[in-house]
Amino acid sequence: MNDKENIARPFLKWVGGKTQLLNELEKRLPDKTRKTGVIECYIEPFVGGGALFFYLQKKYKIRKAYLIDNNQDLILTYKVIKKEPEKLIAALEKLQEDYLRKNRIDRQKQYYHIRDEYNSQMGTINYRQFSSAWIKRASYLIMLNKTCFNGLFRINSKGEFNVPAGKYKNPMICDSGNLRNVSKALAKTHIVCADYSKCRDFVGMGSLVYFDPPYRPINNTSCFTAYTKDGFYDEEQVSLAKLSKELADKGAFVLLSNSDPTNENAEDNFFDRIYRGFNIKRVLASRMINCNGAKRGQIKELIINNYQ
Repeated sequence: MNDKENIARPFLKWVGGKTQLLNELEKRLPDKTRKTGVIECYIEPFVGGGALFFYLQKKYKIRKAYLIDNNQDLILTYKVIKKEPEKLIAALEKLQEDYLRKNRIDRQKQYYHIRDEYNSQMGTINYRQFSSAWIKRASYLIMLNKTCFNGLFRINSKGEFNVPAGKYKNPMICDSGNLRNVSKALAKTHIVCADYSKCRDFVGMGSLVYFDPPYRPINNTSCFTAYTKDGFYDEEQVSLAKLSKELADKGAFVLLSNSDPTNENAEDNFFDRIYRGFNIKRVLASRMINCNGAKRGQIKELIINNYQ
């Protein structure tokens, strides 16, 4: 069997995912980790699509991992994949079969019907107790993600998923092989639905903490994408910087990524100021999401850490 067939990859298309920065992030892992190939405790408080976790999990021995996010449906889906991958796969296979046999107009009807049902479930789903309803909801989230416009995950202030239908000829709604690999990768992880500050409970000396918060918009044409009904603004960025320094004082290795405001304004030293004392590197990445098509392409992003 090809080794690639055993590699877990992000199971959702996630704007802001770190696939393109993985090599740069790996270069900035602590020396001890790179030399020994071991991560004693890995903590990711904005797990999102989990690109860095899955990448590290296949290359390093992670003894303990905490994956945290305050998006209830995202965490629900992680837990379903961990606990009941075969039931989820069966539900997705049916959705995929129904979708692919339809013409374009009927596909859109199916998409909006599922989107409406997904949003209506929000008031009745019990996020605390695992049930068959979780499997259905997780299948809907994945199906919507794979067939919506640009693969966005965006919700409005009411918490409703509001992305329009995309136009795909043959989308892979059910990637059964990857879902099984993801389930195996998650087997020994702790999956937590909570605010990023919850990571305090798990951080100790030598923990590796990776923060990938919602990026700070660098201009007025950056498309706004909300992953939870609560936003993440400059005040939250400052609070995150304070927490990062608190964790560094506890002996944790703190690694962060964010946008670089100097792309638009060379005088905007927001992150240089709030992360004073940390190492800040600027690296190139491809930005595909922007309301102004002319501004898509290579752009500087920040990688910040508290160690050499």
